[in-house]
Amino acid sequence: MDGLQLLSQVKKLYPDIPFIIMSAHGDIAMAVEAIENGAYYFIEKGTDSFIDRMETIVQRALEVRSLIVENKKLNSENTNLKKALQEKWQYIGGAKSINEIHSIAESVAESKSTVLVTGESGTGKELIAKSIHAMSNRSGGPFVKVNCAALPEGLIESELFGHEKGAFTGALKTRLGKFEQANGGTLLLDEIGEMPMGVQAKLLRVLQEREVDKVGGDSPISVDVRIIATTNRDLYEDAKIGKFREDLFYRLNVFHFTLPPLRERKDDIPALVEHFIAKYNNENGFSVTSLSEDAAQRLMMYGWPGNIRELENTIERAVVLTRAGVIESKNLLLREESKPLQSNSSGSGLEPGMTVALAEKQLIYKTLEFCDNNKTKAAEMLDISIRTLRNKLNEYEGTSVTSE
Repeated sequence: MDGLQLLSQVKKLYPDIPFIIMSAHGDIAMAVEAIENGAYYFIEKGTDSFIDRMETIVQRALEVRSLIVENKKLNSENTNLKKALQEKWQYIGGAKSINEIHSIAESVAESKSTVLVTGESGTGKELIAKSIHAMSNRSGGPFVKVNCAALPEGLIESELFGHEKGAFTGALKTRLGKFEQANGGTLLLDEIGEMPMGVQAKLLRVLQEREVDKVGGDSPISVDVRIIATTNRDLYEDAKIGKFREDLFYRLNVFHFTLPPLRERKDDIPALVEHFIAKYNNENGFSVTSLSEDAAQRLMMYGWPGNIRELENTIERAVVLTRAGVIESKNLLLREESKPLQSNSSGSGLEPGMTVALAEKQLIYKTLEFCDNNKTKAAEMLDISIRTLRNKLNEYEGTSVTSE
């Protein structure tokens, strides 16, 4: 292809790259065509002071390119900032406990202090973390989440701290860890209580020194990261019995938010329901308006073991089933009401004299059966991590469920 054809192809793939056309036999028509097709400049070879002119043109083209890149960066930052401002406080409800958390979160957000968020599964711990990030001066930076329970134990160090090429079998290229990915922003360590003790020691060093050691690396790398950790466990009790490093607990526990379960803030249910109805109407193009009186009463009477996550799932199903008008009670699927746990026909329910270990085993298997063998849902219902559930199942493999 000739230069003009190349220009056309390059501009389709890389529209921001300045393109200069040189020709020894150009004319005004060719120059006009080049500029109209997106060329930055057209220069004819062989003219006086050609080299000097070319150097100036290239320098200006590079300056234009730099301005384009800077403009895109500013636009991206503005977009992130607008989004962050819109999402500043995503927690819905007017309960006194939530208002107190909001007030403290606003104060904490502008600091660099580490934050620990605890509460039952489904109470919105990640939502609080995102809100703190959005209200901080780091809102334009990355928000990176790591589920400590879901990471394979053998790879967790590589995931968190990164690795160099050839550091271990399968390390085919250098990889940035989550800390480096979150540099300038916030790193959410979800389910921190499931982190292995050996990795806890390295995390403590990162919190103290603000630098990470890549697996196979020669020197530490400085990072500027705000740490927010979440867990549904009691880390204070775990630290006392040696299941969690006590020194790490105190490093994480600079600011501690404990989120109340939904059963303790039921006055917020109507506002949450209204929010979720609007959300799923918008996503699906439906026109559900509200709950019937009977349906609203059922929601207020229910215990919500899955907290806000369970409420959202319940309303999503109800909106999809209703599509328009008022949600009736029949369209509310509440798991404790619709599918209660029962002792099986073999008589393997709880009995006096049964060991705690056996009772635990039966509860886990019955919950798995209740959740149609969905381990994630079962772990949420049991209020344990997916890793703990897998470990328990591995222990039980090949053993009998009953005491007989």
